Formats: sequence, C-alpha cells, structure tokens
Amino acid sequence: MSAPPLTPVLPKETRSRAAPEEGLRRELGRWSLTAIAFGGMIGSGWLFSAYYAAQLAGPAALLSWPVAGAAMMLVGLVLVQLGATRPRAGGMVRWPLEASGPLVGTTIGWAVLLSVASALAAEASAIAQYAGHYVPGLFRDGRLTPRGTAAAVALLALLALLNWFGVRLFARITTALTVFKFGVPLLTIAALTASGFDSATVDAGGGLAPYGWSAALAAVAGAGIIYTFNGFAAPIELSAEARDPRRDLPRAVITAIVLAIVLYTVLQLVFLGTVPVGQLAGGWHGLNFDSPFGQVAIALNLGWLATLIYADAVLSPTGAAAIFVASGSRETYAAARNGVLPAFFTTVHPASGVPRRTLVANFVLATVFLAPFRGWQEIIGVVGVLSLLTYSACSVAVSAFRAADRDPASWRMRGMRWVAPVSFVVSTELIHWAGWAHLRVALPLLLIPVAVFAVRYRRDRHRLTAELRSGLWFVAYLAVLFAAAAVGSTGGTGVLPAPWDSVAVGAAGLLFHRWGVRSGVRRTR
Repeated sequence: MSAPPLTPVLPKETRSRAAPEEGLRRELGRWSLTAIAFGGMIGSGWLFSAYYAAQLAGPAALLSWPVAGAAMMLVGLVLVQLGATRPRAGGMVRWPLEASGPLVGTTIGWAVLLSVASALAAEASAIAQYAGHYVPGLFRDGRLTPRGTAAAVALLALLALLNWFGVRLFARITTALTVFKFGVPLLTIAALTASGFDSATVDAGGGLAPYGWSAALAAVAGAGIIYTFNGFAAPIELSAEARDPRRDLPRAVITAIVLAIVLYTVLQLVFLGTVPVGQLAGGWHGLNFDSPFGQVAIALNLGWLATLIYADAVLSPTGAAAIFVASGSRETYAAARNGVLPAFFTTVHPASGVPRRTLVANFVLATVFLAPFRGWQEIIGVVGVLSLLTYSACSVAVSAFRAADRDPASWRMRGMRWVAPVSFVVSTELIHWAGWAHLRVALPLLLIPVAVFAVRYRRDRHRLTAELRSGLWFVAYLAVLFAAAAVGSTGGTGVLPAPWDSVAVGAAGLLFHRWGVRSGVRRTR
C-alpha cells in the first residue's frame, strides 16, 4: 500500500498545481525503464569522456569511473525511494519543493531547467562534432560552426517531434536503439584490444598517476563522467508513467548503473592502452582528438570499425538526447507546477499524454544554449554541477519525508537512514571537485531564482520570512560551496590546500544535511 503524500505548507498558487497528474499514462514496464536508464547513459559520454578523463588524469582516470558509479548508486537509491513512494512527473523538481519550500523549489526548478537545456545542447553538439567526419564544415577549431549549429538545431527539432506522439512510441524506439548502442561499444572494446592494446602507454605518459590521484577526482565532473551517468535518472522522472514504480524502478536503476560502471571502466582501460604512443610526447595533457575513438581506430588501421563508430556517434547521442527530451519535458512540466514557470506549461495533451508545450520550451532553450559554448566539454561541466545540486536537495527531501512520516505501512528502503546523508556529502564533494572554473559559472546562475522568489513574496513579509527560514539552509549551502571553491585546491587560490578543503567541505555537508532535514520536518509535519 502506498504511503499518502505529505502535504507541505505551500503558497496558494503552488498548492493548486500540486494536484495529481492528469492525462499522463502508466505504460512503462521494467525493461522499458531499464532501457531508458541505460540508454540515457550511453550517449555522447562513451565517445568523449574516456578521452577527456585521460587528458585530465592519465591512467589514474581508471579510478574515476568506479568512484562516480558508486556515488551515482547512492544517489540512485535516494531517488528510487522517492520515485517509488511518491511518483511524480519531474519528481526531482517537485520533491525539494514539498520538503523544503518555494525558495529551494524555485532554485532547483531553475537549476533543472538549465541542466535540461544544456544537456540537450551537449548531445546535439556531440553529434555535429562526430558528423563533421562525413559533412565537412560542421566543427572547426574546437567549436561548432554556424552550419554545425544549424544542424544541431534541426536534430533537436526532430527529437522533439519523436516525443510528440506519446511515451509508448518513444519507449519502443529507445529500447531498439539501446540494443544497438550497447553493441557498438562492446565491439569497439574487443576490436581495439585485439589490434593495438599496449601497456607501454602508461610509462610513455608519465606513469600511473602523472598528475596525482586528485586529478582522478577532478575528472569525475570536469571530464563529463557525472554527466555521462546522469541518464540513470530519466526513468525516475518518468515514474508517474510507470506501471509499477515500487517494483520496477529499483531494479531498472540499479541494473543500469552497474552495467554502466563495468562498460565505462573497461572503455577507459582500452582507450588508455590503445592511444598511439606518438600522441603522448606532451603527456596526457597534450592529447588532441576531435573524435577520439574514431581516430584511434583509424590509427590502428581499423577502417571498418571507424566507420561503425562514426555511425554510432550519431545514433548514440541521438538516442540519449531523445531520452533527455522526454524526461526533460516532464521536469519542465514539474517546474511549471512548482510556479517557476507560468501555469500555461502544466497542460498535458489529452490524446498523446505528453506535455507538448514543455517540449517546445525546452527546444527553444536548448537552441539558445548552443550559442555561447564552444563545444561538448564546456557544456557538460555546468550540467554536472547543476545535476549534483539537484541530487543534494533530493537527499534532504527523502530524509525529511522519512522523519515526518509516521505511517508504518510506508515502504522503506533498508539503510536509507545513512544512505541519504552519505549521498548528500558525496554529491557535495563532487560539486567541490568540479572546480572553481565550473562553479564560478554555475552557482551565480542560481541567483536568478532567488531574486524571483524575493519578488514573488515582496508584498507578504510574514510569508517571505517563513519561507526564507525554511530554505535558508540551501542559500547558505550554495554560499559555502562557492567560497570553498574560491579558496580551495580545485582551481581556487589554494589558501585551503588539499586534502583539507575536501575534509572541510565534507564536514559542512553533514551539517547542512541536518539543517535541511530539520527545516523540512518542521514544514511537512
């Protein structure tokens, strides 16, 4: 029996939008959810992340994938608990609102909007970058050309159209694409290993950890590894359309994350062992590829494999982007229900069961995101930070709900009492390791929703004070993250050196989690 949803103290306009979803159809089963989760993780990440991780950390990047995978497993358990007990379309936007109030809900809603738009832009950018092998003029001097940008926009429009007609069609196409997307990386591993694997590249590049082991942690966010794993959350965002979310969501998410950890760790090992030694004259930092696995295959005289990789370089990101379009439209829909966007975007098309207006809104925002960034790597650093902030807020939400809900029939995942705070601390550390270069861009963007919140409640000082008290922990949390990055060892001034900056950030994370939970319990009881 499902636990009754808790009723937070929400402003009138938000309460009116918190009614159960109407028009969404429960048509997703276990294997559809698994394919969506795994397919979301097999996109542009497999084409680029191993390369950028090697460039940042050298062979120490082998550590990056298990670390990131373990962190995402903790986050996944938190989200599964929430998705199974409180299935919501775009739940990662709505759970923080229910637990922590409009200030946190507005901020997270804005973060998710930016994350969705930038993720779509990243996938489209990756496709155009690899497609430049066949269509010259799409990618030049490390960035998309006007022609490449136009091609990316056309692709985004096609993906929006794919999702236009309903979740069932989308799920069938996604499942078929996932089978192919999984097969090409496996074939790449086998062919490259048989043709050119050489452990001598470790010595040629300066040893196992040429830039220190801390570089492996920096690569988790900076090389797009967290971005690559983010796809696991897609079925949770579609939980309101799952036939049996309590049974199927845990199985789907855990299966998909385990498969991704194994696949990406092996891909990283193969890339490290097949890079031509001549490319390492300037160390791993000196690597320079536009289409890494395709160019390595060509260097090993595997023209047939290069052809297959370049073909998959269009299909894999396209499949992942299709998933992001679907889950992102639900997240934007949820942001509108939270009051971050006008109620106009809460409409679900009755015939298809799809929030079509949010599909259009995300398409427009993603095209805007293509303009200021040079390419894939610049975009995914910001996506990773915004996603981790959302996971942090959800970790607080699950603890607050558990503490406030006294119903013994409520479904409880074993160990959630410690999983949630550990997930929060791990997410906090990963945000810090993303580095000052990314945080100084991502965190100031969140000042916009804080200003929106202040304007909304400017005429009701009593409510403004009450809501500020509920969400103050999150504003302070963002300020501490910003300050720690500025003075820490991850691109800041180094006044707080490693590992003490990480120790301080972890300790602060425990305190902020406790503060956030206490604020949430007061709100939800």
